Amino acid sequence: MLMIPSVESLLKYDNPELVSKTTDKRSPKALKASLQQPAISGPVPPPPKPISPSFDASKQQTDEILNALLPPREWMENNQLWVQQVSSTPCTRTDVIRLQEELDLKLQQKQARDTGICPVRRELYTQCFDELIRQVTINCAERGVLLLRVRDEIRMTIDAFQTLYESSVAFGIRKALQAEQGRSDTEKKIAELESEKMELERQLNEEKAKCEAIERRENERRQAEEKRYTEEIQFLKSTNQQMKAQLDALVAPKK
Repeated sequence: MLMIPSVESLLKYDNPELVSKTTDKRSPKALKASLQQPAISGPVPPPPKPISPSFDASKQQTDEILNALLPPREWMENNQLWVQQVSSTPCTRTDVIRLQEELDLKLQQKQARDTGICPVRRELYTQCFDELIRQVTINCAERGVLLLRVRDEIRMTIDAFQTLYESSVAFGIRKALQAEQGRSDTEKKIAELESEKMELERQLNEEKAKCEAIERRENERRQAEEKRYTEEIQFLKSTNQQMKAQLDALVAPKK
């Protein structure tokens, strides 16, 4: 029993085909032939209707274009390599309607967000767009190639915005860490300055106290000097008056 990869996709694939076993030693041409001509199991079907060479060549060209635009899925199972190519069956209006219904159902089942960044919604819409590219490529290969360019441009733009967002987040985190480190350094510097300020204020208060004590001593000394000088002047004046009186008494004529 074949085991299809568990990853479900809105992109329509053909049935998986066994390419080779790990013990096989087939050439790349044989592997390519096995992809183009899968083994048939069960009863032999009736011979197919003859197909015109132009139709066969066109179908082969379409398959090659589809495989180039939407590469096949490959996986290993029981040492066997399985390959599953995208379907080359043309779509109908019913297929498009069914695709829309499956897209809405998967969006609801996987609880994709309606707005904002949502990886689930982006993946489902990418699968839906790949399926549209497959459907368009079958009818017009050139239109499918152009849609592929549009898809790749959209992916490149989204990746650029994602890279820019990640770099901006990293830049913001780095700046936040630098700001946090700077704040820590600033707080430490502020604490050191406040401690230095308190020490300087203490020294200033001590100098003020010393200055007031010196001024008080100087005032007391000046007052003591002034008092002594005043007393000495008074004594000298008194002595001068006495000596003047004695001098006058000696100089005055006797009667």
